[in-house]
Amino acid sequence: MRTKQLESIIEAILFTMGDSVEVSKIASAIEQDVPTTEKLIHNMMDKYQKEERGIRIIELDHAYQLCSKPEMYEYLIRIAKQPKKYVLTDVMLETLSIIAYRQPITKLEIEKIRGVKSDHAVNKLIEYNLVCELGRLDAPGRPLLFGTTEEFLRRFSVHSLDDLPGIEPEKLETFKEEAEDEAQIRLNI
Repeated sequence: MRTKQLESIIEAILFTMGDSVEVSKIASAIEQDVPTTEKLIHNMMDKYQKEERGIRIIELDHAYQLCSKPEMYEYLIRIAKQPKKYVLTDVMLETLSIIAYRQPITKLEIEKIRGVKSDHAVNKLIEYNLVCELGRLDAPGRPLLFGTTEEFLRRFSVHSLDDLPGIEPEKLETFKEEAEDEAQIRLNI
């Protein structure tokens, strides 16, 4: 098959599926190997960018998705009803970052780190499809394990969890000292 025909097939697959599609599934559908398929998709990504199209292909942890460019949002809302915008509170962002960096993690472990109940924050993050249940821990009571979703990667423009920023050792030490000071103040009250 010609390159143009393969690109057309890939575009149709991504458009039709709506969600991300694993590169191995795309490769299988077009009867090509994964490296060739990835090269075709990256060429398409470059073409979309050069041609100033309203769509783009994004990569999400060895999967690809066709979506509109962020700068097109204001035009899209003129046609569609304005989508509900979810507001992430500080509590929810704190809970989400704990889950992202420590997954799979139980609510009890989240609450130990935060020092307060986290039911509401975890439930809201599940409702917003940023967090999901990953199964149960093999321990007494079999508590639920939580982790981030593909929507989390999409919303925060992260290709995979490996791309999450790390914490510099100096800052980590400062955070640790501040937490110890805060704990000491609470004990003295």
